[in-house]
Amino acid sequence: MSTAARLPLPRARHGCGRSEEEPAQTGTNCLVDTYGRVHDDLRISVTDRCNFRCVYCLDEEAEFLPRGELLTYDEIVRIASVARRMGVRTVRLTGGEPLQRRGIVELVERLAALGFSDLAMTTNGVGFARLAGALGRAGLRRVNISCDSLRPERFACIRRRGQMGPVLEAMDAAEAAGLEPVKVNVVLMAGVNDDEIEDFAAFARTTKRIVRFIEFMPLDAQSLWDRSRVLLADDMVALLSREICPLEDIPDPDPRAPATEYRFSDGIGRVGFIASVSHPFCLNCNRLRLTSDGMLRYCLFAIEEADVKTLLRNGASDAEIEKVIRGNVHEKWLGHEINSAKFVPPPRPMYSIGG
Repeated sequence: MSTAARLPLPRARHGCGRSEEEPAQTGTNCLVDTYGRVHDDLRISVTDRCNFRCVYCLDEEAEFLPRGELLTYDEIVRIASVARRMGVRTVRLTGGEPLQRRGIVELVERLAALGFSDLAMTTNGVGFARLAGALGRAGLRRVNISCDSLRPERFACIRRRGQMGPVLEAMDAAEAAGLEPVKVNVVLMAGVNDDEIEDFAAFARTTKRIVRFIEFMPLDAQSLWDRSRVLLADDMVALLSREICPLEDIPDPDPRAPATEYRFSDGIGRVGFIASVSHPFCLNCNRLRLTSDGMLRYCLFAIEEADVKTLLRNGASDAEIEKVIRGNVHEKWLGHEINSAKFVPPPRPMYSIGG
């Protein structure tokens, strides 16, 4: 792959849970939007609370929802059960920080019993080491762990809470529990941690973990985002190809995955790039989001939401819940417009939506 190579543009998907290269399977119960995209992945935020205050997400004075406003586990499982019958195959638990919610192992066990083909979690890693084995036994299959610096002092500066050691321990514990491959999420910001790209690539090569570089998105609570702060994926691909080893495409990539992944041409290590700003992957999007306070969102950047919590607490039937889920997907737009003058940031920051 030459240093001038660019990430591939996304392609539309067709059929229930399959790429355009696979035989299309349509069904009346599939969650299909008006652009033909099938939605079979549910992101569930279990809490908006977090024990960090990352500069690209929260501010120091963040206020969290009263606990009574959060969906109960019974409510989460009920929505997930309805979604499962509508063709949702995979679930990812997010936050806030999902480990801040008590009884998270019980929730994983209950969701696993519904028969999803994949059950994953995104976490900052603090406290994960002591729960890794129990989560694996409960049915968790994979984990993404956030780590934005490999330098302890800088890590503390970006996170504004906690230490780096427990995060690295979480990665070891995840592997010991069989939650592999461990993916390491890195949000890069120009002038903050952009000088660690090569360090993280070396980390990927020595640990065999998949490091995923994430473009800084306009979802922070402090409105710090500016395009000049975004490290573009194409530039990162070029830098790593030039300074470490040429990158080459991974054979048979999943077109639905948010990250475009590459392997180093010498066969040592893999990295990924989530280019939401420079290469939006909206045409491939198969995700539906449930916030911790019971709102359905068809996009991370959506302005509108659909309230399922009120339905649940007013005794709605499964058919009524299904109707709201289907309606939310039906209203999905073609894609966000970060790169146009029409873009309007969502009224919620990332921690309130769920990653």
